[in-house]
Amino acid sequence: MIKVSDLSFSYSEKAPPVLADINLEFDHRTTAIIGQNGAGKTTFVKLLKGLLKAKNGGILIGDYDVKMKTAAELARKIGLVFQNPNDQIFKRTVLDEAMFGLLNIKMGKYTAEKLAVEALKMVGLDDKMAMNPHDLSLSEKKLLCIASVVAMDTDIVIFDEPTIAQDQAGKETISKIIRELKKKNKLVMTIIHDMDFVAENFERTIVFNKGKVLLDGKTREVFSQKEVLKEANVEPPGVTQLGDRLGLKKTILTVEEFLQECAK
Repeated sequence: MIKVSDLSFSYSEKAPPVLADINLEFDHRTTAIIGQNGAGKTTFVKLLKGLLKAKNGGILIGDYDVKMKTAAELARKIGLVFQNPNDQIFKRTVLDEAMFGLLNIKMGKYTAEKLAVEALKMVGLDDKMAMNPHDLSLSEKKLLCIASVVAMDTDIVIFDEPTIAQDQAGKETISKIIRELKKKNKLVMTIIHDMDFVAENFERTIVFNKGKVLLDGKTREVFSQKEVLKEANVEPPGVTQLGDRLGLKKTILTVEEFLQECAK
């Protein structure tokens, strides 16, 4: 669905590269991009979305050459949920916010409202459609932004730090959304620091470090590479570390797996 070839990027000609020689291909597997702040994750996602343009290297999304498309044109293919919902929300009602992207691509109002309501039901905000979005809690604002992007029905959905400000119920709602999107054959990606959420929800994990890809593989395999993760200053999920300390042979990703292994 996405092919990235020899991608490098700097914010100015004199600045050091933020990304260097990135070569990646993305299929339908749910994919997490992890790494410390400054590793290049957000810049990479902005390049995918067309919010930044790289002079060196290329990005193909389906048959779209990202360099030749505007961010508005790419909005039909790829949706991005911002880390800070206050950077994304600006309409006066929850329903209007969820409809905005659909109306912006010239969809009829009746169909746009129907899709927006379905998305709001998915995130549990259908009882707050008349509210001003700024009166929502931070957790609810984040869910509203997710609904706004999900309503667009893009082939690719990227979440930037989806679990920030979410309690356990909110995380479970987002996990359910990820599963539903995968069932619809969407590519779901995230850039995230919540390793427990990665272990529970993402099939593939890519580790960025100093603008380069340090690890790329199945999530279980990536979290088994303790020494390489140390190099990137990334700690495995808590339950993974616990299983390792107890001498369990299997790289544990979830509490359920931990209990099963301990029961053997």
